[in-house]
Amino acid sequence: MSDDIREKIIADPEFGNKAEAFEAFDDIPTNPNLGNTIGDVINRRYGRRDVLRGALGVSAAAALFGTTALVAPRDAMAAANDRFAFDELTWGNDENHHIADGYNADILLRWGDPITADAPEFDVMNQSAAAQSKQFGYNNDYVGFAEIEPGRGMLCVNHEYTNEEVMFPGLGRQDRSGFEGMTKDLVDIEMAAHGGTVVEIVKGSDGKWSVVRDGANNRRITALDTEMTFSGAAAGHDRMKTSADPAGMKVIGTINNCAGGMTPWGTYLMAEENFHGYFWTDVVDAEGKPDISGQAEAAQMKRYGVPGRWYAWGQYHDRFNIDKEPNEVNRFGWIVEVDPMNPSATPIKHTALGRFRHEGAETAVSSSGKLVIYSGDDNRFDYQYKYVSNGTVTGNETFGSELLSDGTLYVARFNDDGTVDWLPLVFGEGPLTAENGFNSQADVLIDTRVAADLLGATPMDRPEDAQPRGDGTAYIMLTNNTRRKPGDENAANPRAENHFGHIIEIKEDGGDHASARGTWSILVKCGDPTIAEVGAQWHPDTSESGWFGSPDNCAIDDDGRLWISTDQGSGWGKTGKSDGLYSLETEGELRGHSKLFFRCPVGGELCGPYFADNSQTLFLAVQHPGTDGTKDFKGFERNSTFEDPATRWPDFAEGMPPRPSVVVVTKQGGGKIGA
Repeated sequence: MSDDIREKIIADPEFGNKAEAFEAFDDIPTNPNLGNTIGDVINRRYGRRDVLRGALGVSAAAALFGTTALVAPRDAMAAANDRFAFDELTWGNDENHHIADGYNADILLRWGDPITADAPEFDVMNQSAAAQSKQFGYNNDYVGFAEIEPGRGMLCVNHEYTNEEVMFPGLGRQDRSGFEGMTKDLVDIEMAAHGGTVVEIVKGSDGKWSVVRDGANNRRITALDTEMTFSGAAAGHDRMKTSADPAGMKVIGTINNCAGGMTPWGTYLMAEENFHGYFWTDVVDAEGKPDISGQAEAAQMKRYGVPGRWYAWGQYHDRFNIDKEPNEVNRFGWIVEVDPMNPSATPIKHTALGRFRHEGAETAVSSSGKLVIYSGDDNRFDYQYKYVSNGTVTGNETFGSELLSDGTLYVARFNDDGTVDWLPLVFGEGPLTAENGFNSQADVLIDTRVAADLLGATPMDRPEDAQPRGDGTAYIMLTNNTRRKPGDENAANPRAENHFGHIIEIKEDGGDHASARGTWSILVKCGDPTIAEVGAQWHPDTSESGWFGSPDNCAIDDDGRLWISTDQGSGWGKTGKSDGLYSLETEGELRGHSKLFFRCPVGGELCGPYFADNSQTLFLAVQHPGTDGTKDFKGFERNSTFEDPATRWPDFAEGMPPRPSVVVVTKQGGGKIGA
C-alpha cells in the first residue's frame, strides 16, 4: 500500500521537486501505536471544549475589538517590557532575504565555495566529486561554532540532502524518471555534497566575518569517503557487521544530517535524520513493487521506512542496496561526534544515544552535573527522547568522552495531568526482553523505535529541534501533523490536521535536566490567529507579521531568550510567508509574543540558528532556496529547475542556480543581537 501511495505522490503535480515528495511521503506514519497520541493527551488535559473555546476566543476578541486587536501594534506597556529590542520585519515572500532594520545579514559561505587551500574554484557546469569534497557542501542545516579565541573559531555546518533539479544542468526531477538521468559520477557528487563542513572563520576589524581558507583544521566530512567508527553497546555487534567491515567498527560517511549540537567540551554533534531514503532494493513482487519480505529484519526495516528509494545511490554503491548489504542500514540513524580542532580524529557514531531519525542533539549540563542531550524523532507520530550520562561533567572532557557512551536513553510519555515521564530504554527492564525480540542493549539501541513503542511513549506531531535552558526548562518544536484525524487529538497534540504545529515547554523536576519526571505545557499553537478554525494561540499583541507556522529549529541566546526558525516546506503557500527567524517570549506578561526578525528568499528553509561571540554574532543557514512551493510564487508559478529557478539567490548571476548559504548576522554599530 505504501508503495502505491509513494507512486501517487511522485506523480502528483502539487509536489514540485523530489524533496517535497519525499517529505509528503513521510507524512505516512510507520508507528503502529496511534491509540494515545500527543493530540489525545492534549485534548484530555485541556478538554476538547476548552481547546475549541480557545479557537473561538479569537472570534470573540475580533467581535469585541475588531480584527485589529489581533494585529495592532503593541501598547506602550507591552513595548516597555519587550525583551527583544528590534523593530519587527514585515512579512512577505520574494527573491531575496531580508533582515530587521539596524542589522546586517551577510553571505558567509555558499554551496561550492572552496574551504581548503588546495580546493578548486566552483564551476557549476563542470562539477566533480573530487572538487566537491574540498568545497562547501549542499543544503546547509545545523550550524555550530567552536571558539579558538575571541573573534576566531571553527564553524561547523551540516549538509542535509541534495536537490538534483536545481543542482545539475539539464537533469530535472529524478524520482519521476526512475533516476534514468543519474550516473555514478553524479551520485558521487551528491555523496560528496552530503555530510558536513568544518572551516575556520575570523572576525575582521570592520566586524565582518570571513573564511580562513588555509586554516589547518579545515575539512569536509562526506558520505563518500570519510571513515567513522562506533562507540557504545551496539559497536561491533553482529547486526552492525558487513562484508566490508566484518568487525562492525568502521563505516564510511554520514547522511541526511539535519540539526545537531555542540558538547560542553567543544566537539560537534551531527544528527542523522532521514537515512531510510538512501537505501535501495532490486527485489520486486508480482506487481513490480519493492519486496522486502525475504529480509531477516523486514519488520524492523518497515518500522524505519526502509528502503525509501529516494536516491539512486544503491544502484552504484552496494552498501546502500539492502539486498547486498542488509546490515548497512543499521549503521545509520545515529549521532556522530566530530573534533573540529583535529582533522585526523576519526568521527564517532555514539550508539548509546539510540537509532532513529534524529532531528538534533542539543546538550545541557544538569544541576546534578550530568550531560543531557535532547533529540526528537522527526516523523509524524514518533517520539521525543533525551539521553543522560552516568558520569558527571568535570570540565576536563575531550573528544570521545565516555559521557557519550555510558548513560541511559529515555523516551517521553506526556500525561493528561500535565506531567511528563521519561521512560528508560534499558534491556531487561519492562517489556525490553528476549520474549519481545531484544537479546541485549545493542538490540534496544539499534531498534530504538520498536523499544519505545513497547514502553508506551507518546506519539508526537513530528518532533523536531529541542532546546534546553540552564534552569531545567526545555522547548520542544512540533512542526506539524496533517495526518492526525479528528477525534485523535490529545493534551499535548491538540489539533487534528495540524498544518502549523505548536511548541511544548517542559519544566524538569527540581530544575534538573537529568530528572526522570517533569511538567509540560503548550507555549504557543502556531498559525494565523485571525482564522478561528486554525485554533492558533499567541499573545494577543502578536502582529500580522509575528505569527508563524511550522516551528523547526530553535536557539537560546546568552540572555536566555528563545528564537525560532521555521520550515513550512511547500506549505508556505498556506500562509503567504517565507520561512524565517522569530523571537518568542517565554516569560511574564508577554509570554507567547513573537516578532519576525529575518526572512528567507522564496522556496528556502531557515536553519541554524546559532549565537556566538557573546550573542553579537548570529549564524543562520538558508537551505534549498528557490525550490519549495514555487508554484505559489506570484509571477513565477511553476517548478524551479537549474535553467529556470524562481530565484538565483544569493549570486543573482545569469547561469548560476540558487545556492544554499550560511548567513552571518551582526548589529550595525556592534552589540548583542536583539538587545
